[in-house]
Amino acid sequence: MGRRQNDSESSRFISLSFLLAGFISCALVYTVLSIVLNSNANSEGSNLEPLTLAEESNDGGCCRGIEKLELWGAAVKWGSDHKFNSSKECCQACKAMCTGIDGPCLCDTWVFCGNKKACGSKFGECWLKKQKDILAPDRQEAGNHVIWTSGIIFGKGEGIVGLETEYGILRIKLFPDCAPHSVAYILELLTLRHCAGCQFHRAEGRGQLWDSEGNHIEKAPFGPPFAIIQGTLEAQGTAFKKIPAEECPYIRRGSVAWVGSGPEFFISLADHQEWKKAYTVFGSVLAEDMEVAEKIARLPTESDVWNNINVSVLEKPVPLLIQRLD
Repeated sequence: MGRRQNDSESSRFISLSFLLAGFISCALVYTVLSIVLNSNANSEGSNLEPLTLAEESNDGGCCRGIEKLELWGAAVKWGSDHKFNSSKECCQACKAMCTGIDGPCLCDTWVFCGNKKACGSKFGECWLKKQKDILAPDRQEAGNHVIWTSGIIFGKGEGIVGLETEYGILRIKLFPDCAPHSVAYILELLTLRHCAGCQFHRAEGRGQLWDSEGNHIEKAPFGPPFAIIQGTLEAQGTAFKKIPAEECPYIRRGSVAWVGSGPEFFISLADHQEWKKAYTVFGSVLAEDMEVAEKIARLPTESDVWNNINVSVLEKPVPLLIQRLD
């Protein structure tokens, strides 16, 4: 599901075997699936940067943040009087004030100091804050000298961005608590007010392998076609930094995930448990907008071969624009 090949790259492509699919870790499974997703076995996806992620929840929910980042905003709970032992607990305290049951979120930002040596007397401080604009969070500072870890929370109906195409808008609910680095990048794209070069270039429908709800048909192969539309989210003229691996759940119908470290991404038209937990999922298309993805998947394509895998690329790439919807 990787980038389209070019002549200068073709001599470096490596054929990989699907027989390695027994591996279960996110990193090892990614290696196996690169023959499906990557056109270059030596792409950045195989050399991920060191993770700088805060703790995550193991109970089915995510509570990740970005280290060495301090977000600003109006304080709803002062950290000097509000301390925890982990960033996860701080994140959960913010989530508890953003249930969607009793009105708007009272907290949408958490800031935690978790390095005992660097934090000193501030160790354990958990500041809960409220942004004026949650899609443009107020950054106080970032860098190696910053002692804080920060994260944001989107309430019900918040954190939805649009991928506008000529065939309709794909509304995507972002997951900042599971993929904070990925969401931070998407929010940066929003500030550019353009996404020149962003497009879908590969389209493969469900064929006879998955039903309309994304369920795999018993005894059917797992592709090709692979039931995805794929493209790139890199604005021309803007330097792209590889995104570290984040939350890697099973791919489901509507999942929006990176290929490797980005900026290649895909939207799944079906459930793909056979891919294990190989890809960082940073959002999900709203169910009512999946027909737009299906339309793109039905556009004329031509056959190509990426790492000995038959793929279908669009005859005419579909440009897209990322936009706010509020």
